Amino acid sequence: MAKSVNGQALPDGIFSILDTDLYKLTMQCAILKYLPDVHVTYAFTNRTPHMRLNRAAFSWLREQIEKLANVALTSEELDYLKRTCTYFNETYLRFLTSFRLRPSEQVRASFTLLKDTGSQEDVGDLHLDVGGRWLDTILYEIPLLALTSEAYFKFCDRDWTYKHQEARAYDKGCKLLQHGCIFSEFGSRRRRDYHTQDLVVQGLKRAAADGQARGWKGKLSGTSNVHFAMKYGIPPVGTVAHEWFMGIASITNNYEHANETALRYWVGCFGEGVLGIALTDTFGTPTFLKAFKRAMPTPANSVADDKKTLIPGAASPPLPPMDSESSVGSSEERSYAQIFQGVRQDSGSPTEFIKIMRDFYDSEDIHEKKTIVFSDSLNIELCVEYMHAAEEAGFLPTFGVGTFLTNDFNHESNGQKSVPLNIVIKLSSANGHPAIKISDNIGKNTGDSGTVHKVKETLGYIEKQWANGDETSRWGASDNEATRAEVQER
Repeated sequence: MAKSVNGQALPDGIFSILDTDLYKLTMQCAILKYLPDVHVTYAFTNRTPHMRLNRAAFSWLREQIEKLANVALTSEELDYLKRTCTYFNETYLRFLTSFRLRPSEQVRASFTLLKDTGSQEDVGDLHLDVGGRWLDTILYEIPLLALTSEAYFKFCDRDWTYKHQEARAYDKGCKLLQHGCIFSEFGSRRRRDYHTQDLVVQGLKRAAADGQARGWKGKLSGTSNVHFAMKYGIPPVGTVAHEWFMGIASITNNYEHANETALRYWVGCFGEGVLGIALTDTFGTPTFLKAFKRAMPTPANSVADDKKTLIPGAASPPLPPMDSESSVGSSEERSYAQIFQGVRQDSGSPTEFIKIMRDFYDSEDIHEKKTIVFSDSLNIELCVEYMHAAEEAGFLPTFGVGTFLTNDFNHESNGQKSVPLNIVIKLSSANGHPAIKISDNIGKNTGDSGTVHKVKETLGYIEKQWANGDETSRWGASDNEATRAEVQER
């Protein structure tokens, strides 16, 4: 791997607070409004446990984590957010201006060697734990994951170069656009490194310009990474993550009403028609749809409505912004399914999900064309397949393509796949209660196993296991299974 390009040293680590996914900022905005004093913990999981860091990688990672304390919003970035992300209120923007991460207090990184020979090549298991106020710690997830991936490919798997990365991204973008796909770049968390994502966005932007000139039906709708959106003048995209639903369920300890509560407070923060793509699978899509069909309280009846969807101790009630469609005093009840523009599919079978959502909207007599955002381990062939299936069912399909774009490499020595890490950081507790995610595929269950089991029983969850849902080999198997890690493990 190269350390410089055209004589210029490549950037190390994270140097912009906006080098994160948009939905981390939108959730932080909502947390500031409603839940500023909730304390949480996060836990790291390596779903590819045979792919371990070595001692040199961990040392570098620990240094980069410490440097996160130096990252702050610049005046240019503030101006950008004011112009582009108009759903952020002034209170949040003032908060973000003075916001600082405090990794020495909030992050604990440790490393358990399999065998200590004194070498920098000695491998071990990485442990990352984050704790503090939710408001103060929510922005760690993306940088920590990106840095961990960068550490691995900087010190462990080094048999690769940046050669053709921009051209490869351009080619992928062209194929998606020619097929008529509307897609965004979603690759921050598992990117090979910053420079790789930079090259990818350049390639995609070049493909989009050529596609527009040639009249291709597809469209590059943006990137989830706010920094790169700002750098290259494309839209930042994203709405909400599982974390919002997980946190509210954990705080209230009310899993039967958690989805509805999360939807209500989301609309309360941003209003109707804003950031309106709902994530369905945190506790299983069937459970979510029971909430999705419920009527959202209006300003006229919000005081008298069901208290089961109110968060005890919330800093303010879930009333929408005064300038939103839902704040004008209408007494007409509309369901969340009517209010939200669409849904995001992130686990389980996409084709089954399309059928479930078609049946749901039809049963609710909703005939407006809704959007489905697909975001689970996509490539060109899958995007095209799901696009045709969704369009045939009357949906507008869009795609969030991540690791396939920002961590798609081959080993220089033999041409075999250089497999990405499959790593996640998930909320593990809120106010002392376990936080869990069930999803539509057993391979994506996270959190305390006892709580997972109890919640599944409470919700009547039917276990699902998707044939393509093996998280240990999502992006292929390594061509060199007898790694140093495995040799030391024997």
